[in-house]
Amino acid sequence: MDTHAVNGLLSGAYRNAQRTTPTLNRRPDPQLAQALEHVSPQSIEKARATSEDFEAMFLNSMFSQMTTGLKGEGPFGDTPGTGVWRSMLTEQHSRSFAKAGGVGISDAVFRTLIMQQANQTSLPPKEAA
Repeated sequence: MDTHAVNGLLSGAYRNAQRTTPTLNRRPDPQLAQALEHVSPQSIEKARATSEDFEAMFLNSMFSQMTTGLKGEGPFGDTPGTGVWRSMLTEQHSRSFAKAGGVGISDAVFRTLIMQQANQTSLPPKEAA
């Protein structure tokens, strides 16, 4: 198979992935699909990033609470740098969890943001390509 054929298949798969119907609890969500038609792609990406950041902040708070009682068993022992190191590690863990799909908070936040933007805008629907 030549390179052009592979690129054509990949770009076709990417376009089809974008056209899939959004789901809520593994069921089609026609309200969100309709709302997405009234929101610009830039707003969609911004809402996605914002919802992921929100989930990362929530997870960071949760992980921080989980590790408050831990003493210096880690690589730095029980030094003043342990707290700083642990907070940075917790932040990176929370970002990784949120980026990998998280616990579902970002999906709910994203849906709410898109629904609010669709209700506030009077833009015509995006044309299907």
